[in-house]
Amino acid sequence: MSTEINLLIPWLVFAVPILGALLMPVVARAGNKIRDYYAVSLTLVSAILCALMLPLAIAGETFHHQVMWIAALDITAGVLADPLSILMSNIVGWLSFSIMIYSLGYMKGEENMTRYWFLMVFFIGSMQLIIFSDNFLQLFFGWEGVGLCSYGLISFWNKDHKKDYVGTVGEKAWGIPLAFSPTHAGSKAFLMTRVGDVSFLIGILTLFFFSGTFDFVKLSENHSWAVDLAQSGLLVPVAVFIFGGAIGKSAQFPLHEWLPDAMAGPTSVSALIHAATMVKAGVFLIARIGPIFITAVENVATIMPFFEFVAWIGAITAFLAASQAMVSKELKKVLAYSTVSQIGYMMLAFGVAGMTSNFIAGYVAGFFHLASHAIFKAGLFMAAGAIIHATHTKYLTDMGGLRTKMPITFVAMTIAAASLAGIPLLSGFWSKDAILASILGVESSMTLISLYAIASITAVMTAFYSFRMIGMIFFGKPSKYIKKLESSGKHIHEAPVLMYAPYVVLAIITVAIGLTGPTVEMFLEGSLAHHLEHAVHMEIHEHVFSLNRIAVSTSIIAVLFGCGFSYLFYIGNRMSPNQVITSIPILSKLQSFFENRWYINSLYYIVFINGSLRLSKFTDKYIETGILSKLNTVVPDYSISSSQIGGKFDKYVVDGTATRIANLNIFLSRNIRKLQTGIAEQYVFVFTIGIIALIILLG
Repeated sequence: MSTEINLLIPWLVFAVPILGALLMPVVARAGNKIRDYYAVSLTLVSAILCALMLPLAIAGETFHHQVMWIAALDITAGVLADPLSILMSNIVGWLSFSIMIYSLGYMKGEENMTRYWFLMVFFIGSMQLIIFSDNFLQLFFGWEGVGLCSYGLISFWNKDHKKDYVGTVGEKAWGIPLAFSPTHAGSKAFLMTRVGDVSFLIGILTLFFFSGTFDFVKLSENHSWAVDLAQSGLLVPVAVFIFGGAIGKSAQFPLHEWLPDAMAGPTSVSALIHAATMVKAGVFLIARIGPIFITAVENVATIMPFFEFVAWIGAITAFLAASQAMVSKELKKVLAYSTVSQIGYMMLAFGVAGMTSNFIAGYVAGFFHLASHAIFKAGLFMAAGAIIHATHTKYLTDMGGLRTKMPITFVAMTIAAASLAGIPLLSGFWSKDAILASILGVESSMTLISLYAIASITAVMTAFYSFRMIGMIFFGKPSKYIKKLESSGKHIHEAPVLMYAPYVVLAIITVAIGLTGPTVEMFLEGSLAHHLEHAVHMEIHEHVFSLNRIAVSTSIIAVLFGCGFSYLFYIGNRMSPNQVITSIPILSKLQSFFENRWYINSLYYIVFINGSLRLSKFTDKYIETGILSKLNTVVPDYSISSSQIGGKFDKYVVDGTATRIANLNIFLSRNIRKLQTGIAEQYVFVFTIGIIALIILLG
């Protein structure tokens, strides 16, 4: 392959979908089928281009190319094709392609498909732009691109029919509704992620002020900026501000509330957001900047608080979201909370990486779980979409007994859910085990115990809600809703091949990675370690793969407890969950607390939405009406009064004075004129009198 082609490939990975999306309205004129296949082909081309770069990643090599962008500030545009970006781009590229194939079946017959395809393809292109950008400024353009597309896609069904609402209409917490329309959910996602984006922008601009560059490579090679920031006490705050962007995009606490409501969009959109784009963007950002920050300081303790912050945010989010997934009544919401929780696991791993002497262990664990989760979560969402498509309901309580009606979906979804639960010999088991093992390397005993306990409890909850979901969908007797649906003549059947083929393939890949888990982990470690050694000049300790007995034991115990309880309640139906919950008051209160989203969502609406409304009413009553409106009345009245007074002043003072002066002049002129008689004798007489008077005065 020629050098010129090599130069173009990373650029084309994001340019093809971005530019291709802009042509979507033009292509749509040729016909709907041509438009649909054109959209899918754009993502296929992008994915193939990603695959062509895999040899670079396998060899642990890096390709960097730049062109001048803003000469006055010495800012370049460039692509950085290193193992991290190449591996990530392949995950995004091929999962996106599978979701686009799925969309051909799932979105069949929908209106406004040109808009749908445009947003989907542009979404994918923006994510690839994030991945291959070699600097913060260029990355920020992709960052905003995915935010804009997510808003449009979550709000896709913008007529806001009640059937498209997320949540149960009528349910409230602290007086705040728990059901939202698609347009409301889209706006919520847009606004909450903007909070993180502002934080991100503050961070990168401050970093630029101290370093004079946005370039990742330059930041890695010259560490003077870190010294200056550290001396100013701003190193950790700047890193935290940048991480704020990841908190927003990846729906981490406290900016996590937008993602569950994003389920108002089509399921294909949910699959793309959760598996391949948007929420993975924040994780990728931490994977990109983590090595830069930790190698920029001579004393790791200087930057340690940042990594501790990342780890704790991840741990808190993982636990918080898992608790809500355990009680959710909507299928897609279970998966949404699951994503928030699993992203928390990834953040925990990347945070722990900077808290241990073996950075690569946590780093690889975080990336391994990112890849593993992307694959099985895409499969779970697509299978969920097929189930909702077949049953016309989003509620788990309206399902049941579907394994005989949708056997292919049952097998594929069970494999994906088992991987999420951490069942041994599936991909999720290895990646979650790697995270637990990395936590054991934390030097502070209190931090180690706390983080490990939270991660372990979350693992139990994950196993529980994964098989609770499977049990409520596929096991037990068909619900009254299903019976009524079938009695009305609507037959529930397997999804079309165009829909189930993608998630069946992903289930097979999940099993394949599970059977070769240690090999996959060692490959990732070798590839990423080589990159970290040469690109960011990190000293990597040689690490030989070995199973950590404590971590493995914890994983297996978590699976046994979580799956055991879900089997008793939802698969074997040995115990009634409702009876158990109602018989134990504390469980009933906890269920209500979790169902109401820890009241965090309600608190945000009360403080920020209702607070803003109250502020606007206060402003209207006391400032607009009380002050400004009165000023609008007083000022004109004052002006009129002033003008009337001015008129009188003008009439009686100005005009009067002028008249009096004029009259005085007339009077004086008339009297002085009398002195001018024109008789010479009188002039001689007066002159003589004047001379005599002058002589007397001088004498």
